[in-house]
Order: sequence, then C-alpha cells, then structure tokens
Amino acid sequence: MRIALKALGRKTILVIPACCWTVIDGPSPYSAAGVPVMHAPFPSAAAAATGVRAALDLQGDTDTTVCAWAGDGGTFDIGIQALSAAAERNENILYVCYDNEAYMNTGVQRSSATPLGAWTTTTPGAHIKDQPKKDLLAIMAAHRIPYAATASVAFPDDLAAKISKARSIKGTRFLHVLAPCPPGWKIPSDRAIKAARMAVQARVFPLVEIERGTTWRLTLDPGRIALEDYLKDQGRFRFLLDNPPALEAARAAVEERWREIVGRTGRAMCG
Repeated sequence: MRIALKALGRKTILVIPACCWTVIDGPSPYSAAGVPVMHAPFPSAAAAATGVRAALDLQGDTDTTVCAWAGDGGTFDIGIQALSAAAERNENILYVCYDNEAYMNTGVQRSSATPLGAWTTTTPGAHIKDQPKKDLLAIMAAHRIPYAATASVAFPDDLAAKISKARSIKGTRFLHVLAPCPPGWKIPSDRAIKAARMAVQARVFPLVEIERGTTWRLTLDPGRIALEDYLKDQGRFRFLLDNPPALEAARAAVEERWREIVGRTGRAMCG
C-alpha cells in the first residue's frame, strides 16, 4: 500500500471491501492511509469505486484516481461479479487485488486463488486443495480492458512502475499483486519477501503486463529456481511434498501456465 500510494499521490480515493486492509486502515472516517477511504461491502468494491468515480466526474474532478483495493477473496470469489461488470463497461477505475491466496483474516480458508496442493483450514491435513488457482489475469484480459498486470511485493520497482503506468491510463485498469501472509503460508514474517521473490523465480507467479487484452509482455524474469525449493520454504505445502502424484500435478499446472504466457508474449522458451 505504501508503494502504491507513493506512485498514486495524494489525489487518490481508496475503496476497500472486507479484507485485512479494512482492519489496518481503521474505522471510517479515520484512516491510516493518508487519503480518503470508503469502506465497501465485501462483494462491491468495483461497484462502489464506479460510483465514487461518477460523483467526482459530476463535480468536474477528473484528476483524482479512484482505486479499489481488495484481497483475493473479495476479488477472485465474492467480488468478481462487480469487477467483471465494471470491466465490461470500461469504468475509469484502478482495481488492485493483493493476493495472499486464501481468506487469511478470517482464519485461512481456501479461496479460488489458493494454489493447487496448498493446506488451508478448509483443505486440512492431507486433504490439500486439488484444483488449480483461478487464472484471474486471463479473465480480466478477456474483457479487453486497457491495462492489466501482475506484480509482487518482492519487486517494488516493478510494482511502482506498473502503478504509475496504470494511473496514466483511462478506463479499467487491473493489478494483481502477490503479497504473502506469513501465518497462512506458515512462514516466519521475516521470510515473506523471500517467499514472494521465490514465487516469481519458480515461475509460479510470472510478472507480466497486458494492454487491451491482446498485447502481453513479460516485465521481469529473474532466473529460475526449482519448484520444490519454493514449496519447501512454506509449511502450507508440507502435505503436497509428501504426495508425488499431487506434486506432479502442481508442477504440470505451473509449466502449462508458463507455456501459455510465453506463447502470448511471443517470447522464446527458455529454461
């Protein structure tokens, strides 16, 4: 959030549905963000942001950026209807999903952003999640919105550049940011950035940007590490590592998505 607001500037209004940031930011009308914040119901961040944008336009304020800031549960699952509708209308809003791959602030329940093979309290013990993570970036790209991108808290320069670029574009912009949750990922807090970096290095979370849904570009490819190195660093994948068929399924899902992205960017396959 600090990186995003630094790139967005003071002329920003945040719209935040139920998520960890509603707690961090504090109750309305008080805000730790330093900019106006509107707390919205869980499913309606995009709809509420659309309304704020319309009110500003009626007042002749075209400079203020309206930014919906939501977690993966409020985006991949509960908020996707409002997000899809806003994208279809190409509403002039920036939507940022900070993805920690589960409903973390209610006790680590599985979301559709949870990766295949991960432990959560609703996929407990050896009953790990056996579905792949929803490809929300491709879904948003299919709306042909002006700009969509992935980013990671482990690569702040790339994140800031994408926020700045999104701010300069009119229409619906979507940014998908990987942000580890140490309790849910079963890692110490001081390893969160390392885990986020390893997700990119293992090609679990490629950093890309897409313009008009058709022009895909890899923005950063920091070399490759083995998928197992990424998985072993987190307690939530302990049962996956003990299950060879599930581990191979997870590996195949990562490889398949990487091939899809490489194909869309026109980049030569490597590694």
